[in-house]
Amino acid sequence: MSSVDASTNRTGRNGPYRGKRLFDLLLLALVAVPAAAIGAVCAAAMGLTSPGGVFFRQERVGMDGRPFLVWKFRTMVAGDNPIFPDASRITPVGKVLRRLSLDELPQLINVATGEMSVVGPRPTLAYQVERYDEHQRRRLAVRPGLTGLAQVNGRNALSWGDRIEWDVRYVEEQSWRTDLRIIGRTFSTMLTGEGVEGHPTDDPLAAPGDSGDTGDGGDRGGEHDAPAASRPDAP
Repeated sequence: MSSVDASTNRTGRNGPYRGKRLFDLLLLALVAVPAAAIGAVCAAAMGLTSPGGVFFRQERVGMDGRPFLVWKFRTMVAGDNPIFPDASRITPVGKVLRRLSLDELPQLINVATGEMSVVGPRPTLAYQVERYDEHQRRRLAVRPGLTGLAQVNGRNALSWGDRIEWDVRYVEEQSWRTDLRIIGRTFSTMLTGEGVEGHPTDDPLAAPGDSGDTGDGGDRGGEHDAPAASRPDAP
């Protein structure tokens, strides 16, 4: 996995606020047991109703342009899926997981390993990062998160440009108080399902080019497992 150049003339914060990693670990300790129980139910439901692996992993771009493998529950039928989600390929259990955002639960593994935070910009794909301008690259100044300002202000219904503006605003205004407010709003967003569907396919930042880019085009789109060479367990 090669790093994406994230250099820019930054203003404001140059990284996460002081104590953010401790904040993440404290939250992780609080939710670890119930999250593991819920995750076990989700994994069993997917494994019993749809052939294929329970998880899928995909390379994303993290803080300072460093690539990492993000974890999710598989929600689509096994195989090569389209970049933007095809409703006909989402499994019945997958629809429930997506509706409640439970497909993202395994990303607590990424939080535990320090690749992600609980709150921050959602991790995105390398080909999308390559299209950022200098201002938009500000979103790479912090670890990507399970939820963020964009997710509680429209989510997938937003254009990519608008989502990035919310992400940059988070980088500039981040604090533990802001994180707590976002977490609180996330629960209501999960219950209402606001912004779960969307993915504008003509968005110039999200749409893939002609170079064979694969990904999800948004928070949760098509599923393509990481190539074997980039998996931690690859020979």
